[in-house]
Amino acid sequence: MRVMAWAGRIGRIDPLLVDAASAAGLTAITLLWSAADHSGPWRRPDAVAVLLTCLINLPIALRRRAPVAVLGGCSAAAVCHHLLGYQPTVNNVAVLLAVYTVAVHRPLRTALAAAAAGTAVWWTASAAAAGGLVVLNGVQSLALVGVAAAFGSGVRRLAERNRRLAELTERLRHEQEDRARRAVTEERIRLAGELHDIVAHHMSVISVQAGLARYVFTADPGTARAALDTVAATSHEALEEMRRLLAVLRLDGEPGRDGVYDPTPGLSQLDRLVERVRAAGLTVDVRVTGGVRPLTPGVELCVYRVVQEGLTNVLKHAFPARVRVRLHYGGEQLRVAVADDGAPARATGGSGEHGGTGGSREHGGTGGPGRGGHGLIAMRERVRLYRGTVAAGPRPQGGFEVAVALPLPPAAAGPSSGERGDE
Repeated sequence: MRVMAWAGRIGRIDPLLVDAASAAGLTAITLLWSAADHSGPWRRPDAVAVLLTCLINLPIALRRRAPVAVLGGCSAAAVCHHLLGYQPTVNNVAVLLAVYTVAVHRPLRTALAAAAAGTAVWWTASAAAAGGLVVLNGVQSLALVGVAAAFGSGVRRLAERNRRLAELTERLRHEQEDRARRAVTEERIRLAGELHDIVAHHMSVISVQAGLARYVFTADPGTARAALDTVAATSHEALEEMRRLLAVLRLDGEPGRDGVYDPTPGLSQLDRLVERVRAAGLTVDVRVTGGVRPLTPGVELCVYRVVQEGLTNVLKHAFPARVRVRLHYGGEQLRVAVADDGAPARATGGSGEHGGTGGSREHGGTGGPGRGGHGLIAMRERVRLYRGTVAAGPRPQGGFEVAVALPLPPAAAGPSSGERGDE
């Protein structure tokens, strides 16, 4: 454990500090070695030898920042040192280290050139050695430089492999997170369907039993009491099941994250939707007429989606065009219409749902797809959920219109009436 701890501490040391310490230590050792070695017919160390030794070894401190430049400087100074007749067996370690560094940080072509430069330096030293050892020293120098270059290239390939492995690991982690999120989303959709079934079933039972209790409240108190007991038990069971499902559906984190807790879109956000479409280049005229009254959140969401889908269709199939959005609060119905004045229709489809005209529309010269896509299908399903009707199709005077009628509850006393429009 202590060895691992020391290894971790050493690994956190700045590499530049390590290189600087290595350069200073290598310079000091080389100077002491050349001063203590009196063997051979070499020139004794003097100021020039000391200067050349410093020029060979001290640049090692910058070997990671400029490996090629460091190798060039060290090799040139080493060749000068050997040709001037100084001890040829010193000042060669720094060249090997520079060759290794180039092989680690540069491509194979540059590494081969570095190996050639290092071999030239070592052969210069071999040529300056004793006559009987020239060939042996030359072979030895070639082997040493080759090992240094090969080892450095191996380290570079290992680093690249580790980098690619880290990228693949990160990509795999993201894919696993995406799959987990999709799985959670699918499970929440399934639970939402289950929640719908719970609410629909239990509320139907409660509604029937409550109606029975009211009907026989005076004539048969016992039956009324039993019906109310059923209402209480059913509502308690429904609350328990809903509490269990909502606990599963609840997201971790703070409310509002990922938009899950954002308010459900409704008519209060209609102006923002229209402004966003206007910013895209459409001319949109919105008018609200009749006795405006509060709507349930579900109906508001339905109206919002109808207008959104109509404007989206215009953007996709009839841009640019003028669009009219009309909301009329009648006595029993809320009528929503989204009409545009795009190019005249060249072909119409079959009849729409609930007596409306349906079909697709092609714009002159485009030959593009019509309007009858998944958006209108989803709109019909949503409107049908609130017992409404949809009519979608081309207009005789040109353009396309989506008209929706939704039933409204009876207006409360003193509804706010009037007309609101914007250009």
